[in-house]
Amino acid sequence: ITYKFNLSLIENVENMSDKVADKPAPAKPPQLDDIPELLTTMVEETGEKSAAATKRIYELCDVGHKQNRVPMVCSGKWDVLTPLAQCLTQESGDGRHLACLALNNLSIPTENKRVMALGPASKDVIGGLCKVIAEDKQESYLCCICLMNLSFLEASITTILQHSPVEEGEAPVNPLQNTNSLLRVLEKLLTNSPSVPKSGSGKSEGVRWACGLIKNLAKSEENAALFGKTDIPKCVIENIKASTAPPSRWTSNSLEDFSLFVVLNLAQWPVSKEALIEAGAVDVIKPIMSEGDLQGLKATMACAFLDAEWSAFPDGAQPASKSTAELMTNIVEKKGKDGQYAYGVFKLYTATKAFCDLSKAAAAGDSGDGESNTKTLAVPSAVALCFQVISDLVLAAADDAEGSSKYVPDVKSAEHCACAIEYLLPAVLQASDPPRKSVQSEKAAGEIAQMLTAYADLSGTTEVGQVAAKNAAGKIRASGGTARPVLEISHDLWTQYRKREGQPLDQFISQERGVEVDESGPLDFLPCCAPSKGDASCVIS
Repeated sequence: ITYKFNLSLIENVENMSDKVADKPAPAKPPQLDDIPELLTTMVEETGEKSAAATKRIYELCDVGHKQNRVPMVCSGKWDVLTPLAQCLTQESGDGRHLACLALNNLSIPTENKRVMALGPASKDVIGGLCKVIAEDKQESYLCCICLMNLSFLEASITTILQHSPVEEGEAPVNPLQNTNSLLRVLEKLLTNSPSVPKSGSGKSEGVRWACGLIKNLAKSEENAALFGKTDIPKCVIENIKASTAPPSRWTSNSLEDFSLFVVLNLAQWPVSKEALIEAGAVDVIKPIMSEGDLQGLKATMACAFLDAEWSAFPDGAQPASKSTAELMTNIVEKKGKDGQYAYGVFKLYTATKAFCDLSKAAAAGDSGDGESNTKTLAVPSAVALCFQVISDLVLAAADDAEGSSKYVPDVKSAEHCACAIEYLLPAVLQASDPPRKSVQSEKAAGEIAQMLTAYADLSGTTEVGQVAAKNAAGKIRASGGTARPVLEISHDLWTQYRKREGQPLDQFISQERGVEVDESGPLDFLPCCAPSKGDASCVIS
């Protein structure tokens, strides 16, 4: 699913790569059956002969022969990756350039990514690409693009950044301690670039696509911890500061677009957010929040992650509240937003954390006088969505439960929603004016409290989620009886969702029943309440 968004980007990259290579039409088009001979020539010959064979391999997987890409890598008939990786170390520019183009094209299909990033030849492929970047060759930007293509496979991102080559027989070295690791190579590329590299130059393209690669790699908390101990956070902030174009004119996949994505992805992890704060990230990206587009959304979420004060969000945080709640809804409904983002660009745990951190900022900004700031965020549709995320996780954990949801949330998303509900309670539990009794509010309070308790009792629930859910459940349960309009409407929307999904509506209704009695008193405590059979009888001594 993640790749839907990236296909157009990758095809554009591919088309760009095709334009780079001058490739006159060969007299006889290469065939897949020619691969063994071509690979032998690539490995055993040097100079023009090796480059010519590499060129034929490239032509077999160019834009006109997309159908060959998966068989070339996944059929098991040939190992084209190792020879291509070896060509990356050639001093001959032509062979190295053509190998980069071929690897770029082969890295596009989803099936190939796993083989190239995690298969037997992955060490050679990643190592070869990293070496070209480290040596600052003119193909550096193509190598960054290839690694970025591979990093769209989320299972590969930790492996890619852990690349830390050592001499054969030597003990492994942490990427932070190895100047030849991909981590340090990328850091060097960014720190050594001119403050304003000439647009379109090899250096500027290398920095741009390196930031695109870092954007993907930073989606992992483990990787973010490494990035946070380098100068990369400072560099991407400088990229944004140095931009001469207004954010509304930043194009997709531009240096600024990638850099702001890196800030967003690093800001969501506690292990890397401090590095951004120290680099002055909030002051740099705060003005971008007023943009009503994708860049504004990214800046808003990043500011929330970086603990910006409630007063920092423009227009009383109304746009921030609306855009983050809309993003959560779109992710759960598996759709994007026209002209801004496709489904798969953002993860649910990112969107829910942004909503949670905004809720935290709202609660922290309350002065105690007048209406709570949390009212801005606590619209019934957003509150109901938080209930939905938590209850869907509970339902997914119950093997015998009926019904299912189209989007099964992760543990972190449920934690963020539970914390958000606790922060928003001042607005969610606001009584009607004038106060009145309400059976509906009492029912809603009981069912929601039961659901939160069930979530807190799940074995996989985090400690933070447990505490938030139990606190919220206690306060919600105690509020029953008095009309709570936001709670009622939120509960009604949540119930409508469960009806549409065919989920059991009695899942979170308390199963406690009254105690049966007769003239002798309560009976439930008796060791046997059924009529006796034969000579057996219930005896109370």
